[in-house]
Amino acid sequence: MANKFERIPVTQKYLMTRGQALNFPAKYFDMKFSKGDVFGMVIDIPMSSEVLASMVCFINGAANLYFNNGGEYSGAAQKYRNLVQAAHTLVNNTKILVPQGEKVKKYDLPMGRLQNIYMLTTGGVYKVVVDPMNIPDDNPELRTTYILYQRVLNELRQCQLKDEAEMRKQQAGK
Repeated sequence: MANKFERIPVTQKYLMTRGQALNFPAKYFDMKFSKGDVFGMVIDIPMSSEVLASMVCFINGAANLYFNNGGEYSGAAQKYRNLVQAAHTLVNNTKILVPQGEKVKKYDLPMGRLQNIYMLTTGGVYKVVVDPMNIPDDNPELRTTYILYQRVLNELRQCQLKDEAEMRKQQAGK
C-alpha cells in the first residue's frame, strides 16, 4: 500500500472517465429530485500501491469500476439484479452522509490508503474522506455508507467472476 503521501499514477483515459462521472448531471435520470438529493457517487479506492479503482454508482442502480491503468468493468447492472439493488441502496441511503461532506469543485485523487467518497447531489458535489482502517464508532453515517459500498464492491466482484466463468464456458464450447 502506498504511504499516505504518495499518489498512484493514473492514465489520461482514467482521468477523463472519472471526470465525466463526477460531472454527470441529474437531468439524465427520469426522476423528480429535491434540492440536495444524492443521485450518484464516485468512490476512489486505492487497492494497492499501484492500483486505484473508482467505483461509480447512480440512483438507477448502474455501478461500474474504472482503474487507474485505463481498464474498466462496466455494464454488469444490465445483467445482474443484485448489483442494481446494492448500488441503488447505496446511493439512496447516502443522503445521511452529505452533512459531513465538504462541497467541492476540485476532485483530488486519494493519498495512500485514504478513500474519497464523492456524493453527486442536485446541490453540488460533496466529499468525505475515509480511512478504512479507522472508521470512528461514533460515526454511524460513515460506517453505514462504508458497509453499503463494500457490498456494491462485493457484488461487482461476483458479477465479474460470473462473466469470466461464462466466457470460459463459451470458449470451451467452440
